[in-house]
Amino acid sequence: MPKYSIHAFLGVLLCWLLAACESVPIVSPQAGAGDTAISERVATEYTLGPADKMRVTVFNEPELSGEFVVDGQGYVSMPLIGEIDVDGLTVRQFQRLAEEKFAAGFLREPRVNAEVTNYRPYYILGEIARPGEYPYTNGLTVMNAIATAEGFTYRANRKIVMIKGVDDDQEYRIELKPTTKVQPGDTIRVVERFF
Repeated sequence: MPKYSIHAFLGVLLCWLLAACESVPIVSPQAGAGDTAISERVATEYTLGPADKMRVTVFNEPELSGEFVVDGQGYVSMPLIGEIDVDGLTVRQFQRLAEEKFAAGFLREPRVNAEVTNYRPYYILGEIARPGEYPYTNGLTVMNAIATAEGFTYRANRKIVMIKGVDDDQEYRIELKPTTKVQPGDTIRVVERFF
């Protein structure tokens, strides 16, 4: 029976392991074995939620206009009409709802305009220098978010990130590109690379 050196055996084993790693996609604990990264997220219209701040203008009614914050339960409290449940509504839906409530006995033909002035924060964690909560700005990309958090650690996977949207039940594997967008309330997790 031929004798093989331990070095030859380890070399063959290492080659086999490297070949196996190249053929298996990196999979998160939440993903199935055959999942691969999605290249881009589908853009949807922004919906309001806790910690959003809005500027609301009721035309010809300056005392009813102003800046309002969505509370932790998803409500905005406004003069005359009281609390409105805005959690999950788009800005346009909120405008129509506020007009209906003002028209129900308070104002004749009210016109309401609203815009989000401060979005809820996003969160970044994992293989990043300064994980934490950061303020959202329009047009924010994952690369901007990573730079704000002072960059990757040396163990970071620089090709794939995990992102969980505020309304998502799970996080999704996203291919990291310069154009990968962040939405308000997102949780970004920079995963560890294997080699």
